[in-house]
Amino acid sequence: MHTQHQYDVLIIGSGAAGLTLALRLPVPVRVAVLSKGPVQEGNTWYAQGGISAVLDQRDSIESHVQDTMDAGAGLCDPDVVRFTVESGPEAVQWLVDMGVAFTREHSSPENGFHLTREGGHQHRRIIHAADATGKAVETSLIEAVRARDNIDLFEQHIAVDLITAERIGEASNRCLGAYVLDRSSGRVEVFRAKCVTLATGGASKVYLYTSNPDTSTGDGIAMAWRAGCRVANMEFNQFHPTCLYHPQAKSFLITEAVRGEGGKLLLPDGKPFMQRFDTRCELAPRDIVARAIDHEMKRLGIDHVLLDISHKSAKFIHKHFPTVQQRCLELGIDITREPIPVVPAAHYTCGGIPTDMKGHSDVENLYVVGESACTGLHGANRMASNSLLECLVFATSAAADIEARLANHPMPPELPEWDESKVTDSDEEVVVSHNWDELRRFMWDYVGIVRTDKRLERALRRVATLQLEIEEYYGNFRVTNDLLELRNLVQVAELIIRSAQMRKESRGLHYTLDYPKPDDQHPPRDTILAPQKASREPGHNVAVGKVEQLQIAPRQGRA
Repeated sequence: MHTQHQYDVLIIGSGAAGLTLALRLPVPVRVAVLSKGPVQEGNTWYAQGGISAVLDQRDSIESHVQDTMDAGAGLCDPDVVRFTVESGPEAVQWLVDMGVAFTREHSSPENGFHLTREGGHQHRRIIHAADATGKAVETSLIEAVRARDNIDLFEQHIAVDLITAERIGEASNRCLGAYVLDRSSGRVEVFRAKCVTLATGGASKVYLYTSNPDTSTGDGIAMAWRAGCRVANMEFNQFHPTCLYHPQAKSFLITEAVRGEGGKLLLPDGKPFMQRFDTRCELAPRDIVARAIDHEMKRLGIDHVLLDISHKSAKFIHKHFPTVQQRCLELGIDITREPIPVVPAAHYTCGGIPTDMKGHSDVENLYVVGESACTGLHGANRMASNSLLECLVFATSAAADIEARLANHPMPPELPEWDESKVTDSDEEVVVSHNWDELRRFMWDYVGIVRTDKRLERALRRVATLQLEIEEYYGNFRVTNDLLELRNLVQVAELIIRSAQMRKESRGLHYTLDYPKPDDQHPPRDTILAPQKASREPGHNVAVGKVEQLQIAPRQGRA
């Protein structure tokens, strides 16, 4: 028997949400942070744009609230939006105090911060560190975490599944810890904790083309679903309008701020086209811009459009977009002289595990923060740069709630070890790689920017076949990182498809040719899926989540 890890708080995920939560907890609290790769390998590190907050006297809380509500297409929770926006300035100040080097006007410490503007915002309210804000934020947070004696950081550790009391024979469904694969040793270890937090990010890797790193495989959403949590609004997958189109430029995002600072979208013949789709042109919300690009690509049979910022001075471009400029130069594109070839790509999961404003999920002692959560902030479409803001605000509120609860939470008892008595090493890894490719391709083709009932039906049939193959494989062979990610992705794919099938309208990020307009006859409602009770699997101490209940519910259906 291996020694079981024991902590007050277990945080699964090491991006802005997870590290902020760890740092907001007081020093006496013993915290474990799991990172399934190197600590910086996540969406936060690659976030270019910035953090939206009301930091200018010409801006207002009311304006930020209204912009967020407008982008969310009727599905934002007004109380959550206001709470988030009002908490924004303090969250940004905390990062400043942590040493994050945000860009200032005229590069002088005596000057205020430079604020940029992005799609959907009426004002300049995006504080940023050039065009590498996520890297600056994550670097400061990692340094602070490494300096704290009460926080242990476990890199190369991927969670397999949550351990709940129900799964070990108790009546209550509370979270006790997690089974975790140490990728270095190949051994599955037990982590038990008074409170567990999922901060694992989104699931955009379910699509063939994505701006996200390889780690964005919906792990937290899938694990929470199998543990008994509902999921909400999974049909709302945001496609970023502008990813660099180049065979060597995997997942490289062209920040929204390029358009915010005057970048123009052009057809191959140099003609602009956004004015035909929205009066806000390039500054329309992302769903409108992504659909416009997708429409033009299909109409003309082209594989990309162009984004041109070359009318700005070379000095301006180098100051504001050094990361974009450098990466494009490496690929032979001089953005000071020529436009950038771009395509839409899956970028953000607006749905997730329903939580309240303190991060509570449906399972006791299980919190969810960041992109894995569905807080009610984003509604049917996330507004640009509200994502890092959400991570900071809800990690802070969850930390305060966890701190208040810890004194009354006993440490879980010794938990059952991971059972490998009925499994062997795989001799057919090709099954995993083949299923991975098939899943991502048909999700792109059938459940992408534009959907139809027929496409969704086809996708669901293929998901069902893959699920059978993957569960059989999972039940017979020792787990690997690729297998765990594939298992989670196929579960999330099913949730996305079923959610999309339920929404008989087009709203926000969900656009279907069969129902091209919003349903204005009824109040906007969330899509809620509920799992069946957990069940044992042969050879493993985990459960499979199956869809039991599907409903369109009003916003108060959240936890």
